[in-house]
Amino acid sequence: MELHNRKLPRLSSYDYSQPGSYFITLCTYQRAKLFQMQARSVGNGQCAVPHCSVANQIIHTWIHRTQNQYRNITIDNYVIMPDHLHFILTIHETIPGCSVPEIMRFFKTMTVNEYIRCVKSGLLPVFDRKIWQKSYYDHMIRNQQDYASAWEYIENNPAKWLLTHNIEP
Repeated sequence: MELHNRKLPRLSSYDYSQPGSYFITLCTYQRAKLFQMQARSVGNGQCAVPHCSVANQIIHTWIHRTQNQYRNITIDNYVIMPDHLHFILTIHETIPGCSVPEIMRFFKTMTVNEYIRCVKSGLLPVFDRKIWQKSYYDHMIRNQQDYASAWEYIENNPAKWLLTHNIEP
């Protein structure tokens, strides 16, 4: 039986704890639509709809708590989509124990734990085994133009989603 060689999602020679900005995309397991469509991006945690769903509120809460857990980072802009999340993560200074993989592990673990608590208390429906895909996509932002492009992508993603899914705004 031939085994499939899985592509490594991270650059093996790159130090993901060094200062810089990263454009992150995190997808739900099997692209399940667990979150509500936001009217626009929620930059710095402002909810774009009058009443956020319980699932969306979990994301908002843990974006803020992740920034508190890792005081040398900011999540500069983010958007919650039905089956994925985009954000710009900036590491301001190198601190041991604070790298993109460690931050992502913390965020995914905490959001899953919170989601499970909400399922057990009847606030959210049961999900299919996992909340998040095994890995995530990251792009090292190289300059101000690259940063602006990532920011614009986040801002435009809800409208693009509506168009590609033939949904009226």
